[in-house]
Amino acid sequence: MAFTTKNAMRALFLLALVCAVQAGKAASKDAKAADDGAAKGGGSCPSGSCDITKLGASGNGKTDSTKALEEAWASACGGTGKNTILIPKGDYLVGPLNFKGPCKGDVTIQVDGNLLASTDLSLYKKNWIEILRVDNLVITGKGKLDGQGSAVWSKNSCAKKYDCKILPNSLVLDYVNNGEVSGITLLNSKFFHMNVYQCKDLVIKDVTVTAPGDSPNTDGIHMGDSSGISIVNTVIGVGDDCISIGPGSTKVNITGVTCGPGHGISIGSLGRYKDEKDVTDITVKDCTLKKSSNGLRIKAYEDAASVLTASKIHYENIKMEDAGNPIIIDMKYCPNKICTSSGASKVTVKDVSFKNITGTSSTPEAVSLLCSDKIPCSGVTMDNVKVEYSGTNNKTMAVCKNAKVTTTASLKELACA
Repeated sequence: MAFTTKNAMRALFLLALVCAVQAGKAASKDAKAADDGAAKGGGSCPSGSCDITKLGASGNGKTDSTKALEEAWASACGGTGKNTILIPKGDYLVGPLNFKGPCKGDVTIQVDGNLLASTDLSLYKKNWIEILRVDNLVITGKGKLDGQGSAVWSKNSCAKKYDCKILPNSLVLDYVNNGEVSGITLLNSKFFHMNVYQCKDLVIKDVTVTAPGDSPNTDGIHMGDSSGISIVNTVIGVGDDCISIGPGSTKVNITGVTCGPGHGISIGSLGRYKDEKDVTDITVKDCTLKKSSNGLRIKAYEDAASVLTASKIHYENIKMEDAGNPIIIDMKYCPNKICTSSGASKVTVKDVSFKNITGTSSTPEAVSLLCSDKIPCSGVTMDNVKVEYSGTNNKTMAVCKNAKVTTTASLKELACA
């Protein structure tokens, strides 16, 4: 009996040892799989692909899917190699999203469905979708980023006071290098549709930006303190500037853009704040402006708070279709009469060329160069500028003040007298 008990105990010991070994192997295998999953895109995103519907997002347009997007970003940004966040077809309601880098690998956000911004302003500290310090970012697809701005535009008081509360911008790219935004539609932003700050080598192509012509401060694409920005084959119709090129912008290429409605393709406004940087090396080519309230515009405050220069600006092959103020340099810019209308100008505008600017103007002043008497515009050239007023009882005019202009105008072309 004692012998049998001893053998039984030995058998039990051996069985426990085998089980422990097998459990250890299984744990090791699971750990390796987890590591591999993280390397390919994180534990929540196998094979480097994060489908937000598999993380709890619902495409019914009513269920809050914010956490699913946040989890997808954490996994994609934390994974090495190439990682994709997939937004399938459907309508996904989301609140503010702050996607921060740097990331371990490259991230693509594939927008096949629509993201709908929450209209509850109490949720927002600043912007709706903000992406910070990310290299090699791609945002692409045929879906929409819908800011649902019509629900809150009435709360915008910026037309009445400088220190107004800024409503959330839709898509903000801060310190993004080597990025691409393509194919998507930005719709009805609460404030700016896209804001680009401190970015380098960013391509925006085949994008559509849409909001009503009377929607307040819904700029299409705004940029500042950025270089190497290209905007290509993009259609923009909004309630403010289609494109606004702010201080510190250099090496900007805008090609094949259609603007309207909107306030035109603008450089500025310049000089509103202290320590603004120069704007230089800007090219705008092969664009069309349709019924926009301005065309090609450079605007600066007369009472500018900064000393800066806008230079090396070239416009070529631009078609106007009943655009207001097709060519305008406004060095006395004072929106809504809430700024000081007089002061010692500190902004220099020089080396600006206009070539092959044609079409029709909705205002008699097809060319308005309203420069500062203290710092006149210099190095302005016009070659084949043929824009005619589309109305009646008024002749097409070129109005120029304090501008040094060189022109190759024939009798049919516009030039400063």
